[in-house]
Amino acid sequence: MNEHLTPRLGIDLGGTKIEAIILQGDGTISHRSRTDTPSGDYQATLHAITNLTNSICDEAKLPSQLPIGIGTPGAISLKSGLMMNCNSTCLNGQMLTEDLARVSGRQIRIANDADCFALSEASDGAATGSELMVGVILGTGIGGGIVINQQLTHGVNAIRGEWGHNSLPIQTLQHSIPQELLAHDHACFCGRKDCVETWISGPAFERHYSLLAGEQLRAQEIMERVRTNDSLASRLFECHTHLLALALSNLINTLDPDTIVFGGGLSNIDELYVAVPKQLPQYVFSDVLNTRVKKALHGDSGGVRGAAWLWQQSEVQTILGMSS
Repeated sequence: MNEHLTPRLGIDLGGTKIEAIILQGDGTISHRSRTDTPSGDYQATLHAITNLTNSICDEAKLPSQLPIGIGTPGAISLKSGLMMNCNSTCLNGQMLTEDLARVSGRQIRIANDADCFALSEASDGAATGSELMVGVILGTGIGGGIVINQQLTHGVNAIRGEWGHNSLPIQTLQHSIPQELLAHDHACFCGRKDCVETWISGPAFERHYSLLAGEQLRAQEIMERVRTNDSLASRLFECHTHLLALALSNLINTLDPDTIVFGGGLSNIDELYVAVPKQLPQYVFSDVLNTRVKKALHGDSGGVRGAAWLWQQSEVQTILGMSS
């Protein structure tokens, strides 16, 4: 079989919906289907995934043994082998890979949604052709994934790319920070203080505006004020972009990536792609800065596309008993 025609099956397992796609070898999505995620019912979730994958494979006339790649908000614990940190809490503490393989009769591969996002953008997205790229999630939380030569990497502790829980060295910022922000306790849910996530996530951006203005606004509403040259909103946005540049400089100084791709809610702020590259040279330990900072090409489809990319085409061919 021609490698470029080998299809793959990706699943995005979310808290409210399960999405399935058939990704063709040329990167096009030929089939897409969704179903609601059963609330609080693990066995029902296993069967919902199985039914969804069987249905989409039947529609696409694909073999019943086509393997499944799954992106989840949680991860598999290296200590126990059980799922953890899933917003669908019924998945936590379960052997999802093994259980789903038993129920579906298919081979399963799982990665967290940030890793799937990074893999999608590295495979045929904004970081196509990069030797080393970092997919950065700028949303309710801060996370990421690292892909080297189109291969997703996990690390021996399964935390590679979890830059959101590095401490941000505020004292090295080349920009003044309003006293109201410095006085605020940037405690993180992980038990530490001043994690990157507590300073540059979407909720942090909104919280900082509230501290300065005494008014609660969503990030997009704050940016609307920035675009009308509101002085307070503009001051906060400039501070935020310096904080983001400082945080990213730790990634660049350590990994020296070709490309950093933004995803998540804040990635839709177009002004970031002008401001951040201008400020990065102040923080990066080099006299040149060739790292590209780009917006995700595939948007909200990145997670489910990356799940499909978890299986190499040659692996799928082997499982299906097809020759290249």
